[in-house]
Amino acid sequence: MNKSDLISAMADKAGISKAKASDALEAFMDSTASALKNGEKLVLVGFGTFSVNKRAARAGRNPRTGKEIQISAKNVVKFKAGAGLSENVN
Repeated sequence: MNKSDLISAMADKAGISKAKASDALEAFMDSTASALKNGEKLVLVGFGTFSVNKRAARAGRNPRTGKEIQISAKNVVKFKAGAGLSENVN
């Protein structure tokens, strides 16, 4: 499923237009990104939790040359599925 498929599914289930579903999805994604950027967790009970983890700097290797390189530290988004989502998938 891609973004346009998700918008269509949301519009059908909620009985709204695709434009409103698209606006709702954009608002959700913007709000989620903003919260994570501010160091907050986003907890959706029954669905899952979005959080930010810090990945430390580390040494790596260039696969083409074998030369050792330094990989810088960065923040990564983590998602942990909730019980309700896990039950629906299984």
